[in-house]
Amino acid sequence: MKPRSVSVSSHSRPEETGAALRRIAELAGELGVELRLSPGEVRKHGEIPGAVEVSEDDHETDLAVILGGDGTILTHLRRYAGTGVPVFAVNYGAIGFLATVEPSEVEDGVRRALEGDFDVMQLPVLRAEAADGGRLAVNDISFHRRHNGRVAELAYSVEGEELGEVRCDGLVVSTPAGSTGYNLANGGPVLAWGVEGFIVSFIAPHTLTARALVVAPDDTLQVTNRSSSDPVDVITDGHSVGSLAPEASTAIRFSHREALLAQAPGATFYHRLRDKFGRLSH
Repeated sequence: MKPRSVSVSSHSRPEETGAALRRIAELAGELGVELRLSPGEVRKHGEIPGAVEVSEDDHETDLAVILGGDGTILTHLRRYAGTGVPVFAVNYGAIGFLATVEPSEVEDGVRRALEGDFDVMQLPVLRAEAADGGRLAVNDISFHRRHNGRVAELAYSVEGEELGEVRCDGLVVSTPAGSTGYNLANGGPVLAWGVEGFIVSFIAPHTLTARALVVAPDDTLQVTNRSSSDPVDVITDGHSVGSLAPEASTAIRFSHREALLAQAPGATFYHRLRDKFGRLSH
């Protein structure tokens, strides 16, 4: 369906994205699509002809176009999770695994998006309990020992059954979308988008028996900090969000189809994997 309105957000380097934003504004005008910008975007880019300024937390749009790398894309996938708004991303980062098109494809890609010619991939998220109401992650939730601190002692259980306690530098809980990130660096498995389940993997485990685990989507994972004195840092999608106190636990659950990622028609996870990472074997 052709969007009636589109919101555009960009990363922190407007000199890289300004020309693309202005071209998107022109395309929106040609196609009769309302262009919506937050005050932050107006401060970065100046006045954009035809744009309507809306509040920073406004979600009243049919499509979100993001100009940035995976960090910026993840921020907006979280922002629009549960709203029904697809995120269409132009890669202005290093890898851009979540991006829909590259900067050289802005003209054709965005025109097609504004005409409604795109597919939507429904991505799951992870939700972790927290005192302030919980944390949401599209890629991963991770627990890390403090800088210059002692090795973390992390226990994990599924559905109340403790499966292990590992001395390590950290533990990563990843969605299929995030399986090509931190989890992959830990030697965890790559899960194709559409697989139902999430992964537990370890950062520098101090045991030969620690193995990555794929958890069933309807099961609850609990992570416990077994240290009696040292907290561990909690990070969602690369952003520090707090800590897990000594001897405290947090529950993590898989939540289906909350984030919507716009894709070029016919695009597949496997093409994206090979395009960004090359062949997995030779």
